[in-house]
Amino acid sequence: MPKREEGPRGPQRHGFQKPKDLKSTIAKLMRYLAPYKLVLVFVAVLLVGSSLCTVGGSYLLKPLINDYIIPGDFAGLARMLGVMGLIYALGAACSYGYARIMVQVSQNAVAQIRRDMFSKMQALPLRYFDSHTHGELMSRYTNDIETVSEALNNSFGSLISSTLNFTFTIGAMFLLNPALTMVTMGMLVIMLTVVRVIGGRSRRYFSAQQKALGELNGYIEEMTGGQKVIKVFHHEDAAKAGFYEKNDAYRAAATRAQIFAGIMMPAMGNLSYINYALTCCVGALLAIRSGDLGGLGAFLLYSRQVSQPITQVSQQVNTILSAVAGAERVFDMMESEPELDEGKVTLTRVDEQGHPDDNGVWAWRQPDGALIPLRGEVRFEDVTFGYVPEKTVLHDVSLYAKPGQKIAFVGSTGAGKTTITSLLNRFYDIQEGTITYDGIDVRDIAKESLRRSLGVVLQDTHLFTGSVMENIRYGRPSATDGEVYAAAKLAGADSFIRRLPQGYDTELSGDGGSLSQGERQLLNIARAACADPPVLILDEATSSIDTRTEKLIEQGMDALMTGRTVFVIAHRLSTVRSAKAILVLEQGRVIERGSHEELLAAKGRYYRLYTGQAELD
Repeated sequence: MPKREEGPRGPQRHGFQKPKDLKSTIAKLMRYLAPYKLVLVFVAVLLVGSSLCTVGGSYLLKPLINDYIIPGDFAGLARMLGVMGLIYALGAACSYGYARIMVQVSQNAVAQIRRDMFSKMQALPLRYFDSHTHGELMSRYTNDIETVSEALNNSFGSLISSTLNFTFTIGAMFLLNPALTMVTMGMLVIMLTVVRVIGGRSRRYFSAQQKALGELNGYIEEMTGGQKVIKVFHHEDAAKAGFYEKNDAYRAAATRAQIFAGIMMPAMGNLSYINYALTCCVGALLAIRSGDLGGLGAFLLYSRQVSQPITQVSQQVNTILSAVAGAERVFDMMESEPELDEGKVTLTRVDEQGHPDDNGVWAWRQPDGALIPLRGEVRFEDVTFGYVPEKTVLHDVSLYAKPGQKIAFVGSTGAGKTTITSLLNRFYDIQEGTITYDGIDVRDIAKESLRRSLGVVLQDTHLFTGSVMENIRYGRPSATDGEVYAAAKLAGADSFIRRLPQGYDTELSGDGGSLSQGERQLLNIARAACADPPVLILDEATSSIDTRTEKLIEQGMDALMTGRTVFVIAHRLSTVRSAKAILVLEQGRVIERGSHEELLAAKGRYYRLYTGQAELD
C-alpha cells in the first residue's frame, strides 16, 4: 500500500444527509424485498385488516348507544360488546402478525445487504480505500445499515398503517356526519401546517445534530488511537479543549433539535383538544336536533384518533428519509467500480510432465494451456505512475530483477519505493510503460495468481483475531502444524511464541495489542515464510525489530530468501549490503544502481547516505 502521504484522501462525510435520488434508492431497497413478495402481500392484508378493525370497532359505538344503551337492552348490549371485543382482538392479532413478519423480512434483507457490502468491499481497489477513511466505511456498516433496519422494521409499516388509519377514519367520519367532518377538516389543515413548519425545522436541526455527532465521534476515535502520543507530548489539556469545543457544539445542535422534536407532540395534542372541544360544541347542537347521540359519541372518538396518524406520519417520514439517505451511501459503495481483472494467465504447481501437482514446481499456465516456468524475473520499462493524475509519483522508471536476485530500494520517504512494489502487486495500474513478470505483462496475469506468487511483509503489521497459529497460517490455510512451526523458527519467532501463555494456541485480539511491535513483526515474517511464495517483498520488514533480534533472524531470513527473487525496502542501510543490486530513488526516479561496493566506489548519493554525510528524510 502507498505511504499515507503518497495516497490521496477524500473529504469525510458525517451524519444525516437528505437522499439525492429518493426514487432510485427506494427501488434498490425494494429489490432486497423482492424475494418476499408473497409475504409482503400478506403483510399488506394484515395492515388493512388492522386499520379496518380499529376504525370499524369505533364505528360500532353508534349502534351501541342508540340501539342498546338508550333503550336499555342489556342483553343486546352484552352481545354488541362481545362483537366489539372480537373486532379489536382481531385488529390486535393483525398488528402483531405484520410486526412479527416485518422484523423477520427486514432482518433477512439487511443481512443480505451486509453480505453484498462485504463482498463488494473485497472487490474494491485500494484506490477506493485511499479516498475513504476507515471510520467513514465503518459508519456505513453500523449507522447507515442500522437506520435502514429500523425503517424496514417499523417505519414503513407504521407509515402505511397510519395512512390507512387516517383514510379510513376520514371516510367513517363522512358517513357519520358530513357537516361535522368539514369542521374537523378545517382543524386538520391547521394541524398539517403546524406539522410542516415544526417538522421542517426539526429535520434541519437533526441534520446539524448528526453532523456534530459525527465530528465528535471522529475526534474521540482519533484521540483514543493517539493516547500514547498525547501523553508523550503532554497534550492532554489541548485534547480536552478540543473535545469540549466539539461536545458543546453537539450539545447546542442537539438542544435545538430536541426542542423542536419535543414541541411536536404537545402542539398536536393541544390542537387535538381544541378540535375535540369544537367538535363537541357543534356536534351537541346537531345531536339535539337529530337525537343521534350514538353518532356523536362515535364521531368524537374519531376526532381524537384522526390527529394521531398525522403526527405518526411526520415522525416516520423523518426516519425513512434518514434511512434512505443511509441506504444511498451504502449503495454508493456497492456501485463503486470494482477492481478490474482482465488477466487470463494463472499460477499453478506442476510435475515434470506438466501435470497438476501440489508438491510440484511453480509455473504460469497460458490461456491456451502452455506452461511457462516461474523464474521470478521482473522488469519495469519506462513506467510512469501517479495516484492522482495531477501528481506523478514515478517518472519513466526502468529496472530489472533477475531470477533469485535480491534487489534493494533506498531513498527518502515519498521517493516511490513502496509504490514500485504496489505496482508489481497491481494494487494500482500504471499510466505509461510496462511491467513484465517472467516475460509476461502483469496485466495479462490473473490478480489472484499474481498476488499468490508474491509474499509481502509490510512495515505496518496487521494481526487478526484468532490464535497465533491461525495468524501464521493465514497466507496458506492448508499448511500443516509442522510447517507452521518451521516457518516460525525460520523467522526467529518460535522462542517467544513458546513463552506465551498457551504457546501457538494463544488467542490474539486487538491487532495483537498484547505483543510488542517487534513480536508482531516477527509473526508477520513467519506468515510470509509459511505462505512459501516464489517472490518476496520486504517493505521495511525489520524496521520494528531491534538490532539484536535482527541479527538473530538474519540467518533465517537468508534461508527464506534463498532461491527467490527478493525486493527489499529499508531505511537501515546495513540490511541492504548483501543485495545483488541497490537502487537509489529520489523524487520518483532511479538515480543510482549497483552493488554496495560499486555504489560506495561511485561516491554518489548512496555513499553520502552510508557514510553519514547525508540523511534519509
